[in-house]
Amino acid sequence: MKMSINQFLLWLPLSLMSCTVAKPGTIYVKQRLGKLDPLTKTDGLIVVNPLTTVLIDLPTRTTSGELRLSLPSKEGLNVMTEVSILYRIQPDAVLSIIQNLGFEREYELIVKNTFRSAAADVTALYLAKDMHSGKRDEIELAVQEKMATTLAPRGIDVEAVLLKSIELPKELYAAVENKLKAEQEAQRMEFVLQTARQDAEKKRIEAEGIRDAQIIIQEGMTDNNIAWRSLEVLQELASSPNAKLIITDGKAPVLINE
Repeated sequence: MKMSINQFLLWLPLSLMSCTVAKPGTIYVKQRLGKLDPLTKTDGLIVVNPLTTVLIDLPTRTTSGELRLSLPSKEGLNVMTEVSILYRIQPDAVLSIIQNLGFEREYELIVKNTFRSAAADVTALYLAKDMHSGKRDEIELAVQEKMATTLAPRGIDVEAVLLKSIELPKELYAAVENKLKAEQEAQRMEFVLQTARQDAEKKRIEAEGIRDAQIIIQEGMTDNNIAWRSLEVLQELASSPNAKLIITDGKAPVLINE
């Protein structure tokens, strides 16, 4: 009977213990009787007494916070936007995060609220069409930097802000489409005009060539040249075996009647 009591006393503390295997990308903090243990763990086997200790786990890997909200633009429009916020906690600041911000759900809410404020301040400086086109990267970086000034001192690093989907108001979307169509039409007309100018230049060059050739021919048609050419033709005809009748006054070009 004494042996059974000893065994019971030996196994009682062990039966009250709880074991957890640390997961990758997670940091663990023991809260014993309401006090946080400064010794954190990120790997191995973690043993706690569930009667006196609560094991708090927070992710140290990159976390994505998803939001869908309406953001203001410079012209006063509301632009519906889907956003991803990539952030992670600083392992060295985990105790401060728990004490000042709370657990994962609480500080995730703080991250999202910080984004709402920072994004509204930044997008109010840009036109709605800028959010939809080439300045999206610039806006994302500006929001990220503004969030970092608030969250980094509190132990949260903002890695990126991604504007995934932006829905412009219908009237603005139609205006953007019309502008793009007008730009495309202007480019087409410029191409047509450029082609016409090239064709006109080609015809001008051809006309100049014909004019220059005619000038050269006219300059070469002197009386002496005509007489010389007539003699060449007479010589060619004289060497031909066919019978011919040649009428000429000796000055004009040769007239031939075969």
